[in-house]
Amino acid sequence: MTGTVEPYEEAAVRRQVRTWIDGHWDPALTVRDWWRQLVDARWAFPDWPLEWFGRAWPDEAVAAVHDEMAGAGVLGPPAGAGPAMAAPVIFMFGTDEQKRRWLPALAYGEEHWAQFFSEPGAGSDLASVQTRAVRDGDEWIVNGQKVWNSGTLFADRGLLVVRSDTEVPKHKGMSYFVIDVDQPGVEIRPIRQINGRAEFNETFFTDARVPDSARIGAVGEGFRVAMTTLTSERSNYAGGGEHLLRSCLPGEKAGNLDRTCADVIASYEDEYVDGANTPPISTTASLIELARAHGRAADPVIRQRIAGIYAFSEALRFTGLRAKASARSGQANGAESSIGYLGGVRVLRLYRDVVGQIAGPGATLLGEEGAAGGDVAATILTVPCHGIQGGSEQIQMNIMGERILGLPKEPQVDRDVPFKDIMVGTQRG
Repeated sequence: MTGTVEPYEEAAVRRQVRTWIDGHWDPALTVRDWWRQLVDARWAFPDWPLEWFGRAWPDEAVAAVHDEMAGAGVLGPPAGAGPAMAAPVIFMFGTDEQKRRWLPALAYGEEHWAQFFSEPGAGSDLASVQTRAVRDGDEWIVNGQKVWNSGTLFADRGLLVVRSDTEVPKHKGMSYFVIDVDQPGVEIRPIRQINGRAEFNETFFTDARVPDSARIGAVGEGFRVAMTTLTSERSNYAGGGEHLLRSCLPGEKAGNLDRTCADVIASYEDEYVDGANTPPISTTASLIELARAHGRAADPVIRQRIAGIYAFSEALRFTGLRAKASARSGQANGAESSIGYLGGVRVLRLYRDVVGQIAGPGATLLGEEGAAGGDVAATILTVPCHGIQGGSEQIQMNIMGERILGLPKEPQVDRDVPFKDIMVGTQRG
């Protein structure tokens, strides 16, 4: 895509977005057609490069654009790991051919991607992955198990971190691939959570295959590529903004592309409970609505707590923007994403506490009998996963202690030992 791109200025950008929406939004459009218009107008991902559907604007511009879209009640751009985590990695490490192959499908929502990182013996310590990839000509054969994979049942492809070399220390023997999910040897099993959802899955690879042309980065540099992915993931936890931008899963499997936008938006509340792992009440606007519904909007304690959550969320949002800008400029991963992640976990726990304080006994009930139609209870039951997914709190605090406070690193006796000599659980690599 070519053309002159205006310099970013927030008030002007917000006016541009509102004007464009007034001239183009039609709830009768299919999701497929609406997303194509958003992408072609460069409003879906304005932080992407000019040649790849974007405007090369800073992250604060994205927040402004999406806030205006949410305020107008339109459907947002494609959701999921593809645009949020895969695209930044492809921009930084992908070849030109890989960009041409994958970015249009991600931008237009034609494919949904998942993430295959964590394993039963390698969660926050990602460098301990044991899923093996063995080269076989122009392909790699993959065997192993991944766990806590989000949205995998609807995925077309997945971001896969594997052990490609056991003769070197663990951080140096990893490689990073984009694997096709629809193939023999890939088995997906849903995991039921405390909130009743099955957002996460475990995936088993048995002689699954991935071409070498689908490798992102050099052989053995998978840990570096994975850290860039995790920086994007953790930064996405930072909240902020007045409105919640509604979207839906892309790809044919999810069944949304040929639905009308009006249908998706109308059924959003029902689908939301089974869709993402985000608490139903997770914006200050929804807190204010809840407080009004329970006659607590004038309570000075409740008002103060809501104001504090908003201020905290805005500070986290700006921290997340700095982390993303740093990653895109090629700088080494700092601790900003860890700060944003920990802060995001804390602010969600504040939401959990406040909704219970506002709703009282009704907070204990799911379903229509519960407060806010059960959304209060669903929020309380969903929050505990945060602080675990995306890397445990303890690991993030270690990162902050080492990179910000200059504390000595924790002892790592296996850092320079060939992975084949390290015992992980009951198996050897």
